[in-house]
Amino acid sequence: MIHHISISVENPQHVAQVLAEVLNGQAVPFFPNPGSYLVIPLDEYGTGIEVYPLKSYIKPGEGDNQCVFAEASNVSGFTATHAAISVNSTQEKIEEIGKREGWRTVRCSRVFFFDVIEFWLENKVMIELLTPEMAAQYLAVTHPENLKQMFPA
Repeated sequence: MIHHISISVENPQHVAQVLAEVLNGQAVPFFPNPGSYLVIPLDEYGTGIEVYPLKSYIKPGEGDNQCVFAEASNVSGFTATHAAISVNSTQEKIEEIGKREGWRTVRCSRVFFFDVIEFWLENKVMIELLTPEMAAQYLAVTHPENLKQMFPA
């Protein structure tokens, strides 16, 4: 189970507030990396999304020390990293928020197996949002027995 992920965006506070709205949670400052925020839906899984300033990245620490935050000199804002996140929001609410923000928001079918809503934060970072009905589709497709049939050993 993935408990939290991190993303980098141009306006971390605003993106965190919008994500908190979509996830029916809250956004709080993330003190380990100044200018960052943690979005917490306050669910039973401890789910979190760390939202960093665009130039932030994480690199290994020296020796036995933990990872450290650093800053890149040149970034595009686009990334291959994304996440599929189940939400208790409706498609209509997500689309309304996306329209308000001017962010691309589109319902898509993933190879006819399940649907997602591509929610493009700042039109650069994609988060796949799954409404309750979409999450049920996803869980049915990814049930271990179904995956074994799709991908035999």
